[in-house]
Amino acid sequence: MASTSPAKKVLVPIANGTERIEAVTIIDVLRTAGADVTVASVEKQLRVQACNGVIIADVLISDCSKSVFDLITLPGGVPGAANLKNNEVLERLVKKQAADGKLYAAIGASPAVAFGSWGVLKGLKATGCPSFMEQLASSAIAVESRVQVDGKAVTSRGPGTAMEFAVMLVEQLYGKEKADEIYEFLVMRSNHGNEYIITELNPVEWTPNDSPKILVPIANGSVETEAVTIVDILRRAGANVVVASVEDQLEIVACCKVKLEADVLLDEAAKLSYDLIILPGGFDSASTFAKSEKLVNMLKKQRDSQRPYGAICAAPALVLEPHGLLKGKKATTFPPVSDKLSDRSEIEKRVVIDGNVITGKGAGTSMEFALGIVEKFFGLKEAIESAKIMVFVHP
Repeated sequence: MASTSPAKKVLVPIANGTERIEAVTIIDVLRTAGADVTVASVEKQLRVQACNGVIIADVLISDCSKSVFDLITLPGGVPGAANLKNNEVLERLVKKQAADGKLYAAIGASPAVAFGSWGVLKGLKATGCPSFMEQLASSAIAVESRVQVDGKAVTSRGPGTAMEFAVMLVEQLYGKEKADEIYEFLVMRSNHGNEYIITELNPVEWTPNDSPKILVPIANGSVETEAVTIVDILRRAGANVVVASVEDQLEIVACCKVKLEADVLLDEAAKLSYDLIILPGGFDSASTFAKSEKLVNMLKKQRDSQRPYGAICAAPALVLEPHGLLKGKKATTFPPVSDKLSDRSEIEKRVVIDGNVITGKGAGTSMEFALGIVEKFFGLKEAIESAKIMVFVHP
C-alpha cells in the first residue's frame, strides 16, 4: 500500500489519557498510505497510559521541536486533550503549522480543548466531540459534520469517526485516488445511519457468569486498529478483557509499527478460562497464532465446551479455518484470503455471528465487530448506546 510519491511527514502527539482508538487508527491509516508518521509523547517518558491501555511512542515531543511536518494531527481523549493543550512545544509547533499554511488536524475533545485555546480555528468551521461543542463554539464556527475540512484545518468527532477522519487526512496529503484505495483496502462502511449492521445466524445466548471475561491474544504484526478497537470498546462496556502476548515479551510491534503492551504472556493467560476468545487480524500474527499449540488448544477447548470464540480480518481464514474451528459455521474474512474459507457463502458480509462464532471482514469492520460482541453480552440497548457515545452512529 506504500505510496510512490515522497513520504509525507506527519506528527501524532500522544499523552496520558489520549483516546487510544483515535490515536492508533490515525497512525495505522496514515502509515498504510505511506506517510512517515512520528508518534511523540508529551509526557516525560515514551510509555503513555492512554484510555483503556498503553501506547509506546517513538520519541518525546522535545525531540520534534525543530522538525518540519506536512501534517500535525491530535487525537482526543479526556484528560488527553488537556495534556496535549498544556504542552508548550506542541502549542508552538501547531501555531507555526497554521501560520505557515500547512495541514493541522484534531479529533474528539482536541478541537475545542487544544486548538480552541490556541486560537488556530478562529473564523473556521470545525467539529468535535458532542459534549465539547459548546466550548468549540467560542473559538470556531461549530458544525456537526462527522469530518470537517476548512482550509488547512481538519476536525472530527470521536472514536467512531476516526477512520473517516484518517482517510480524509490521506486525501489532503495524497489526493482522492489514494484515499479511495485506502478506503477499499480497509473495508470501510459507507452508511453512517442510526444503527450498525451485523448478520446473525443460528442465534444462541452468550451467557457469562458475571462480567464477561474475554481473552484477546496479540502478536508482532497484529493489526493495531483491530486489536485496540476491540479491547477498548469491550472495556468501556464493562467486560474484563485480558490482552495476552503470544510472543516472549509483553511489548509487541503491530502491523503498522505501533508499539502496544499486553497485560500478560499467553502462558499466564492460559491458566484461566474465558467467556470469549477473540483474535485480531494481521498476516504475520495469524501465522504466529496458527503455530501456537497453546492458543489453538485453548480455542478448541472453547469450541468443545460450546463457549464463544471468533476472529477478524485474516485470522478467520488463516487460523480458525485450517484448525477446523469453522467446521459447519458460516464466516466472513479479509477479501484477499476469502478463497481459503471452505464455506464462502457469507464472505460479502461485514460481521457474521453463527451460534458461538463471530467473524469480521477487516479493520473497517472493527467497530461493528466489537459492538456485535457488546450486544451479545450486554444487550442491544447497551451496544447502541456505546455506538452513539463514540459517534459511530448518529448520537
